[in-house]
Amino acid sequence: MEQITEVIDGRLEHCDRKSHHSDTVKKNLTTRLNRIEGQIRGIKGLIEKDTYCDDVITQIAATQSALNSVAKILLEGHLKGCVVDRLQEGDIDVLDELLLTVQKLMKK
Repeated sequence: MEQITEVIDGRLEHCDRKSHHSDTVKKNLTTRLNRIEGQIRGIKGLIEKDTYCDDVITQIAATQSALNSVAKILLEGHLKGCVVDRLQEGDIDVLDELLLTVQKLMKK
């Protein structure tokens, strides 16, 4: 499968690429995302019930932390799998893509 990357409006756009996560990793990520989805619904409920702002903010911080954990798992897999594979194929453009990805993760 050919890997095509082009920059569109400062973003790297990808065609015909997929991740290579094991079934165990997919299950772990799906479980974490389902939990996060529940946390989001809980936050919505807190707001609807006029819960004290500090309590809502605490729940938002916990949800952000959980999302960061998912991102870390994905980033580690990306580095150890996709990035290494592409570098071994001589595709050094993956480094620019990785830098953009890390910059996105660091924005808050």
